Amino acid sequence: MITTSQITPQILDKLVDIVGEKNVFTDLETRKRYGHDETEDFVFPPGVVVKPGTSQEISAILRMANEDLIPVTAIGARTGLSGGALAIYEGIGLSMERFNQILQIDEQNLQVTVEPAVITQVLREAVAEKGLFYPPDPSSQGSCWIGGNVAENAGGARAVKYGVTKDYVLNLEVVLANGEIIWTGANTLKNSTGYNLTQLMVGSEGTLGIITKIVMKLLPQNTHNILMLVPFFKADQACEAVSAIFRAGIVPSALEFMERDAIDWAIRYVDGVNVAIGSEIEAHLLIEVDGNYPDVLFQEAEKIMGVLERFEIDEVLFADTEDQKNALWKMRRAVGEAVKSNSIYKEEDTVVPRYQLSTLLKGIKEIGKKYGFHSVCYGHAGDGNLHVNIVKGDMSEQDWNIEVTKGIREIFELTVSLKGTLSGEHGIGYVQKNYMDIAFNNAQLQLMKGIKDVFDPNGILNPGKIFPDSV
Repeated sequence: MITTSQITPQILDKLVDIVGEKNVFTDLETRKRYGHDETEDFVFPPGVVVKPGTSQEISAILRMANEDLIPVTAIGARTGLSGGALAIYEGIGLSMERFNQILQIDEQNLQVTVEPAVITQVLREAVAEKGLFYPPDPSSQGSCWIGGNVAENAGGARAVKYGVTKDYVLNLEVVLANGEIIWTGANTLKNSTGYNLTQLMVGSEGTLGIITKIVMKLLPQNTHNILMLVPFFKADQACEAVSAIFRAGIVPSALEFMERDAIDWAIRYVDGVNVAIGSEIEAHLLIEVDGNYPDVLFQEAEKIMGVLERFEIDEVLFADTEDQKNALWKMRRAVGEAVKSNSIYKEEDTVVPRYQLSTLLKGIKEIGKKYGFHSVCYGHAGDGNLHVNIVKGDMSEQDWNIEVTKGIREIFELTVSLKGTLSGEHGIGYVQKNYMDIAFNNAQLQLMKGIKDVFDPNGILNPGKIFPDSV
C-alpha cells in the first residue's frame, strides 16, 4: 500500500531531466492550486507538480515513479465533484494541461482524435463548425476537459437521448504504470476482438493508466430544437411526469429537473434570466426535443403537452429565440455554482430507474428531516440522475461531519434499494469510496481490486480512490 511519500532532491533531478526545469513546480502556492478541485473545501497539495508534454515524457515519469514507489495523481481541469484528482498521498501531481490539441477531425468517418486537456465546449464547437455533433455536455463543459470526462464517464443534459462519454470513445492511447504505452482498441464502430480495454479505462478515474489520446465518434448535427420550461405545483408530480413522457413514446434530447430552491438560487446567481415563478410552484422540468424536421418536433411537443396536462402545472414557457434558449440553459447549468455561492455543501450524484425518481426524492427529503439537513435537488431526470446538494447553512460542525454522513449513507441505501447506484456521472473518487459497500459486496470489490492490481501492481496510480479503506 502506497503511503505519503517525500519528493527527494534526487527525484526532482530525475523529473527535471525528463520534462525540463520550467515544467517542475515545488512552490507551495502552485502545489495548493493543483491540490483541490470543486469537491467541498478539500486541499491536498501534491509533493511536486509536473507538466509533461508528450506520451514519452509521461512514460519516463511513470517508469521512475513505479520503481521508486511514488504516488502519481493525474490532474485535469480540477472541476470534479468527487475528489478524483486530489493528491491525498502527495507524490507527483501530473498536470495534463499541455495535452490540449484537437489532433484530427475526420469528416469522412465522423471521428475526432483529441488530447485530454481540450475543453469539452471547445471540442463541441470545433466539430459543430463542420456540421458534426459531440453530444456529451456536462454542466461544466465550458471549463472541464475531455480527459476528465473520460476518466469519470461524464454525461450531461443530453445523455438521455444520446448517451454518455463511454458511448463515444472508440480508442485510447494509454500510458501504463510501468511506463509502457498502448492503444486499447481500434478506430472502428464495432469491435469484438478480445476484452474491451477501452471501456475498462473509461470511468477508471486515473487508477489504471494515464490517457494521452482519445478517438471519439461523432454524429451529424441536428438543425432544430424546441425548449420548454414547465412549472409544477408538486415536486413529486414533476418526477412522475418524466417516466410518463417516455411511456408516451417520446425521447426528449434533454429532460432536466429543478426543485424550487435550485431554480430560485440560479436565477439570483445568473444575470439576464427573467422567469416568473408562482409562489406555489415546487419544481420545474426543462424539456428539449431536437431533430431536423420542425413539423415532427412540433408534433412531439404537442404530445408532451398532452402528457403534462394530466398533472398540476402552471403556464408552460416555450423559448422563442436562441437568446431565450441560451438563458434557460445558462440558468440550469449554473445551479451547482449557485448553491455553492449560498453555502458550503456536499453533492451526491444518485441515479435510479427513472420511474423511481419520485420515490427517491420523497425519501431524500424524509432523510433530511431525520438528520436535520436541507437539500437542494436537481439533475438529469430523463435518465434518472438526481444531484442531491446537502447545504450546511447554520449546522454545527459536529452535525455536519457526523449526522450528515449518516444521512448520506441512508440516501445511498435508499438509492440502491430502488435498483439504482451511487454515481451517475461524477465518479466515486475520494469522497464516495467508503459507501461502495452499499452497491457492491466483497466479491465484487475484490474483482475490481484484482483488475487494479494487474494494471498497477505497486498501487502508484491515484491511490486512495474508488476502493473503501477496508478493501
